[in-house]
This record gives sequence, structure tokens and C-alpha cells, in this order.
Amino acid sequence: MRTVIPSRSILAVPFLAFATGLAAAGPGAAADAGSPAQPPVSQSNTAKPSRYVITDYGAVADAATLHTAAIQKAIDAAAAAGGGVAEIPEGRFLSGSIFLKKGVELRLDEGAVLLGSQNIDDYPKEQTRIEGHFQAWRMALVNAQGMDHVRIGGSGQLNGNGAPFWAQFRARIRADRTTTNLDVERPRLVFIDRCADVRVEGISLQDSGFWNLHLYHCSDVAIAGVRINAPVRTQGNPIGSPSTDGIDVDSCQNVTIRGCHISDGDDDIALKGSKGPFAAEDADSPPDENILIEDCEFGNGSGVLTCGSEATIVRNVTVRHCKLTGRGSVLTLKLRQDTPQHYTDITIDGITAVGAGRLLNVSPWMQYFDLQGQLPPARVVDRIVIRNVKGSFNQVGSLRGTAGDSIGKISLENIDVTVANPTLSLGPVKGITLKNVVVNGRPYELPPELGPLALPGARQTASPAGVAPGPATAPQ
Repeated sequence: MRTVIPSRSILAVPFLAFATGLAAAGPGAAADAGSPAQPPVSQSNTAKPSRYVITDYGAVADAATLHTAAIQKAIDAAAAAGGGVAEIPEGRFLSGSIFLKKGVELRLDEGAVLLGSQNIDDYPKEQTRIEGHFQAWRMALVNAQGMDHVRIGGSGQLNGNGAPFWAQFRARIRADRTTTNLDVERPRLVFIDRCADVRVEGISLQDSGFWNLHLYHCSDVAIAGVRINAPVRTQGNPIGSPSTDGIDVDSCQNVTIRGCHISDGDDDIALKGSKGPFAAEDADSPPDENILIEDCEFGNGSGVLTCGSEATIVRNVTVRHCKLTGRGSVLTLKLRQDTPQHYTDITIDGITAVGAGRLLNVSPWMQYFDLQGQLPPARVVDRIVIRNVKGSFNQVGSLRGTAGDSIGKISLENIDVTVANPTLSLGPVKGITLKNVVVNGRPYELPPELGPLALPGARQTASPAGVAPGPATAPQ
């Protein structure tokens, strides 16, 4: 007898058992997988954990005085006592980087705001994972590293206070169009690094200086009921919020994202990994696999699901029952020209779109790549299913790589949409199936295949080691 997963409370699911069953069942199995319920993480069948309220350790809700030390002191006291809850009460508390410790839950009460400092020096510079490799980079506002049982929750807000960081990056871009994302230091909002049994529930993430929630090399992760917001770049707001990815899942396994609202200035949910011609040999970047995204709403940003650009293997991904209201795409696959990639066993089922951008955005990624003297590696896209999609789009989009890319086993099923531009930019595809696909009231017919996209001349051959071939495309 099949047990049904509760539709809303992700933290009531013993996730590891669920994800393991999903992996064994194969692609698309998430829609029918299930597991018995257990109490949410915020409750306990035993004694209630001790509370360590940051105001008892000297923090003051004036939104002006830096209280990093006081907040860290509350966390340290909880850890020294064997665990407990570091509690942020109602009010606005200014802080730089804080570091969670084993057994300590971070909880933000209703009306609580942990406000990030606008001084970059309040975020320590350490060796950390960023954009598919390790380098010295600023730590996040909230950090958890190398621990099990990570708990961040409540109904309050983490606010990155990011406007000065966005403006600084835009100014640098205007002065030098070759500027890359990492040339201007900006703090992430939350970084969870090599952890297991991770739960983030109920909180809001607002105005991050850089990525909002970065998960690296984590397993058994559940993100539920989280709201992520940062302003999009518009004619009236030329700065926007560059690089404010919503949730970056980097080399992780067994991850569920449920009931979240994400609207930002870059990728909404991105599955990431390593990069470069030797990425397949990178032991620090295992595949992203066994990923479930459901009951989420996407506003501004790149759309429902993005793979890459720094990514090698992404497999066994299910997206279901989501709404797209912004200008993004249902599926974006970035085919990075310097990286061996395999995007496979991805099922997207049940999408409602309102004035969104594209159904498909599968195309070469031209930003910042470096062949390091090597010939271009191969990229493979296969076993992709998109079904039960309705609503309105601006474009059908693109399904096209460059020479050497292998794209095949693509299935579009039960799609009924209105589209301003119904043309699909279609390159060589080894098998694409359309079943009950209706565009603008008529059965959709595939256009003639175009040839693979040609890279600019400087990028068609290997470049000298360490030299990026061709000019970089300016970041969003």
C-alpha cells in the first residue's frame, strides 16, 4: 500500500528514506514516491530545547550598532551547553558573519530581522566554495560548515542589506566590461557547507548582496516555505540586484524544495557543480542528484529550473506543481563551452505560467569560460520530459547547442499555451517527441532543424592555458 507524502509540510517527511526510494525508482518516480510522516523539526517529543535569546547576550535592536559578537556569543553558549535554540526576537539587529555550531538551531521570531552589515570587512575572507571552485572569498551572513542536523527557521527575516554591493558591481561593470562576478566581493546571505540533515523553514531572505542560499556538498536537505526576494533590473531600476541567485544547489544529493516563493535578479533555483575542461575529475564536485522541487512560485529571475553554468552531472530531478509569473523560463540548461556536462533524467510536470518568458532555454553559455589550452569537451542532454504545462509565454524558446553537443530523448507532453513568438530555435536533436502539444490553439509542429550554433572564431579552438577565449558577455 502506497503512503502519500503530505503536500505541504516537507519537514514532516523523513527525507533520506524518501530520496533513496526516489533514486531507486528511476526518473519521474518522485511524483509517486512516499514515506511515513514524523513530527516537524520545530517540535519535539522530548523536552523543549533551551532558548538562548541574543538580547540576553548584549544584542540591541537598533539596526545601527554592529552586534555580531553578541549574536555569536548566544550561539556559542548554546553549543557549550550541548545544544539549544539561538533565538532572534522581534526587532532589527545589525550583524556581520555568524557561524552556527553543532546542535544549535537558529530561530527568527515574528518581526525579527537579522540585518547584514554593509561593510564588506564584517564578513571574514576565507577559503570557500564559490562558482565551482575554492578561493578566498567573503563568508555569508549566516554560515554552517561541516555539521549534521542544521536547523534554520521561524517567521522572521534574513536581510542582506545589499543595495551598496549591487551598486558597486554595476559601477565596476560600467568602467570595465570584462569584469566578472568574482571581481567585486559581495556576501552571500546563507552558506551551508558540507552538511547533512539540513532543514530551512519559514523564514524570508531579502536583498542579499550576492547569492541568497548556497548549499554545497550537502545531503538530506529540506527547504520549505521560504520566501526569497530581491529587485529585478528594469528601465526604472537600472541597478537591480545582480547575482542574487535564490537557491544554489551545488554538488548536493537528496534535496527537496517545497512551497517556496522566489523572485530575484538572477537564477531562481540553480543546480551547480564544477567547471572547466577537467571538471569531470573534480572529486570535490559530486553530481547533483535526487532533487525534488514542488509547489513553488517563481516571480522574477531565470525561472523554474536552471542547470549550470558551472555544472558537470545533474540527474534525477523532478519539478512538479509550480507557478511561473515572472519573465523566466520553465527549463534553462546552460551548455558551458569549457566543461564536460551531462544533464539527464529531468522531469517537469505541472506548470502554470502567466506571461512568462520561455518554455525552453537550452543553449550555449558564453560567459567567462576558459578552455585552459584544451579542446572543447562534450556535453550531453537527454531523457528530458516536460508535461502538463498551461498558460502564456513570450517565446517557445531554444533547443540548440554547438558542434559536439548531443541533445536527445526530449519529450513534450500535454502542453496548451499561448505564445507571442511560437518559433522554436531547434538545432540537431536525436529524438524529440511531441504528444498533445497545442500552441495558440493549434497542434504544434516542429520547425526545420537548424545547424549547431557556431561559436565566435576566437572560441572555436583551444586557447592558451589560463586565457579566456573571446570577450566575456557582461553579466546580468
